[in-house]
Amino acid sequence: MANSTTETTVTEPARLLTAEVLHYTAFTTSPTGGNKAGVVLDASSLADTQMVAIAAELGYSETAFVTPGPDPDNGRSFTLRFFSPKAEVGFCGHATVATAVALGERIGEGDLDFHTAAGHVPVTVRKEDGVLKATLTSVEPRVYGTAPADVTEALAALGWQAGDLDASLPPRIAFAGVRHLVLAAATRERLADLEYDFDRLTKLMQRLDLTTVQLVWRETATVFHVRDPFPVGGVVEDAATGAAAAAFGAYARDLALVPADANLTLHQGHDMGRPSLLEVDMVPGDPRVRVTGAAIGIRPAMAPRS
Repeated sequence: MANSTTETTVTEPARLLTAEVLHYTAFTTSPTGGNKAGVVLDASSLADTQMVAIAAELGYSETAFVTPGPDPDNGRSFTLRFFSPKAEVGFCGHATVATAVALGERIGEGDLDFHTAAGHVPVTVRKEDGVLKATLTSVEPRVYGTAPADVTEALAALGWQAGDLDASLPPRIAFAGVRHLVLAAATRERLADLEYDFDRLTKLMQRLDLTTVQLVWRETATVFHVRDPFPVGGVVEDAATGAAAAAFGAYARDLALVPADANLTLHQGHDMGRPSLLEVDMVPGDPRVRVTGAAIGIRPAMAPRS
């Protein structure tokens, strides 16, 4: 079977939609970087139990399951569902990027309409320096305050002290499809040293309806290093988290940490040996946040097991 990065692009997407699982890594151009995702380009015949079973067997933080979109006459409209190894997730950025690139390889560059549980997510796929990149536009984000007791509990679960936080980037819960608790480390060393209480953090995140905890360290005005514990999905840490990147862009803009037209660079995955690059862009007058990244196939597709 051909590797997913070398298959010929055609103009009739319906003929290429199969029940195979494709393997991609997103927010990287190297097979040793980025966040791995499974992509099933035709999930029409799969029950929910089968989808979660496939996601669990793959063990990636998320797998995307694709079916035709609500407009039957639009061959570039798709419905996406995302499953972690434990349960369905409302939105996943890196699996969205992986899916967009997989489709771009098959039906060509251009705009795609993705419909998710979180809402409509437009995506544009383009080739840059010979590599396909996808730009997703988030649903309208929101930023919420945090209760001091919840921050205290999060720090305790992480093994952090209050003095480990950067006071200039206060804790918030940010949403751009799913919710993330943003905590800023005062030093790069604090961010690099991550060893947390899995069960304790899981319980807090379930109570607050969080998908990840986004830990950040600010290197420059527009460059950040981030890490995302994801215990509620059965994964210790994400190597690249597009949904959290979008939420963080909203957080930074809401707190006036960056200009309304900022272009941010987020480095993720370095401390776990899978370097990832996420580009986050804001457009004045548009509350939504754009997240861009590359994705590549990492090994031949295989048939899922029911």
